Amino acid sequence: MSRVGNKIINVPEGVTVDIAADNTVTVTGPKGTLVRQFSPVITIKQEENVITVARSTEQKTHKQLHGTTRALLANMIEGVHVGFKKELEIVGIGYRGQMKGNTLVLNIGYSHPVEIEGEEGVTIETPSNTKIVVSGISKERVGQVAAQIREVRKPEPYKGKGIKYVDERIIRKEGKTAGKK
Repeated sequence: MSRVGNKIINVPEGVTVDIAADNTVTVTGPKGTLVRQFSPVITIKQEENVITVARSTEQKTHKQLHGTTRALLANMIEGVHVGFKKELEIVGIGYRGQMKGNTLVLNIGYSHPVEIEGEEGVTIETPSNTKIVVSGISKERVGQVAAQIREVRKPEPYKGKGIKYVDERIIRKEGKTAGKK
């Protein structure tokens, strides 16, 4: 029994959902429009402001698709209504980031500045030298861009220097102790 897939999805006011015959779902809201095609083994029904997701058989892959489809639909609706945001923090002396047009330029201890191009549908902002805010309507794209930025210099476990999510907790290690036996 899919606990996630059986939950209903409430469509907020101001958001319209169009379901085509080939299971292509178009979600339009105040922030923008998202389009996605889902598997034909999943049935998506809309009744007024409620969307339900059902599967045709009890096969394992169909059960997996059931929950995944429901979660993706819910994320699409939330994205066009409210949007998604990931905040990153740059930790380290002399480490900083700034925007130059649509490009994020990171000076994080390498011999050269690292440049990351902004993606379509994703906004990158730097409110300060040590804060990066990635926002957009697609949860997948926002998370992917934030992960690419973090990947440039992951936080290291000894001093915690690097790029980390604001709510991320770094597990610290103790350094060597000299002359101890």
